[in-house]
Amino acid sequence: MSTIDLRSDTVTKPSAAMRQAMAQAEVGDDQYGECPSTNALQEKVAALLGKEAALFVASGTMANQVALKLLTRPGDDVILGAESHIEWHETGAAAANSGVQFRVVGQGGLFTEADFRATYRAPGHVVQPPTGLVVIENTHNRGGGLVWNQDDVVAICAAARELGVRSYLDGARLFNAAAASGLSLAGLAAPFDVVGVALSKGLGCPVGSLIAGPRELINAAIRQRRMFGGAMRQSGIVAAAGLHALEHNLARLGEDHANARAMAQRIAQAPGVLLDLSTVQSNIVIFRCAEGAPDAATVVARAKAHGVMVSAFAARTVRATTHLDVDRDACLKAGEVLASVMQG
Repeated sequence: MSTIDLRSDTVTKPSAAMRQAMAQAEVGDDQYGECPSTNALQEKVAALLGKEAALFVASGTMANQVALKLLTRPGDDVILGAESHIEWHETGAAAANSGVQFRVVGQGGLFTEADFRATYRAPGHVVQPPTGLVVIENTHNRGGGLVWNQDDVVAICAAARELGVRSYLDGARLFNAAAASGLSLAGLAAPFDVVGVALSKGLGCPVGSLIAGPRELINAAIRQRRMFGGAMRQSGIVAAAGLHALEHNLARLGEDHANARAMAQRIAQAPGVLLDLSTVQSNIVIFRCAEGAPDAATVVARAKAHGVMVSAFAARTVRATTHLDVDRDACLKAGEVLASVMQG
């Protein structure tokens, strides 16, 4: 029985064409700025995001942590949406590395300019930490792959600039946000000081993310990357995978979104499933198990026994994520299996 792996869009394997591109990559020592493939990837991503420069890093978490070091000071308050990756899935790195604390606002990962202004803390208070940074995650993973309303994004970042607060876009799945919204990557990134994007999720690369922003900040990020142990040498081998993915895998992201929607519609019909189909806007399906239905661990175990792998996100919350290694038929089959599992 073949396995349908929907635990994450990070489980993809490099295609034969991507492996060929990696094998043929022109390389040099990136620490000296002499890796042609890495330089080409950085220039291409900076241009796509409408920023002056970009820096290749090992992971989305490293991108987020480098950005925090660049944009905050120890003791700063960082405002972000509920269940953001930078708070939930980075093992406390923000506190350990940058000495910042988080203040969560809004609902389901999203928030408004009014939420931001109400939560903002001005500098100079005798006991309250100042707000140094606002972070937006687009798409929002634990919110179910939600795509932000760009008007809200623009308003929040404008308010932040007015108040002297810097802004960061955790765009690990920004390529999905662009595909879902029809907006350009540069348009989505424009309001922010610094932006991070991942190549190892929807684009199917084996490794790698980038941060982009003003050249002065990205030059400073090179030191921070090294402090985190992220300096690389002949990184063009993996940068070539990113160049291949940008050329070949961007246009097909809509297929993953359509597959997620079809799967979600089937799962939502099963008894005991709590699933708001309006949240299925990209390639992530998150549903909750009602009281009396199997819990998440049971759903994961039973689905695996039927050849479908999904993730338990909480005691009664399950996530399935579509990607380029699962086609339409596989996603439809997964939907049937998950619906059957929920029916007991």
